[in-house]
Amino acid sequence: MTPEFVTGFFLEAIKTAIFLAAPMLAVGLISGVLVSMFQAATQINEMTLVFVPKMLGVALALLFFFPWMMKVIIGFTQNLFINLPTYIR
Repeated sequence: MTPEFVTGFFLEAIKTAIFLAAPMLAVGLISGVLVSMFQAATQINEMTLVFVPKMLGVALALLFFFPWMMKVIIGFTQNLFINLPTYIR
């Protein structure tokens, strides 16, 4: 294994992890901003009010994006196992 191969493999693993986390992070960000704008408009300064919509949004995003996430991680794992003999050399 060359240093270039190891670097490329870790880069691919990090990209896969970012792709898997991005939908939930985006939904959490959007719901947090919307609730914060609502709090600013109504002058409600309750810090715990943000958490419930964020948790619900992230849970719904996880349910919605779960099939796609499984395809991505299964593809990465299949690629890893198929190319395992070339990685050993």
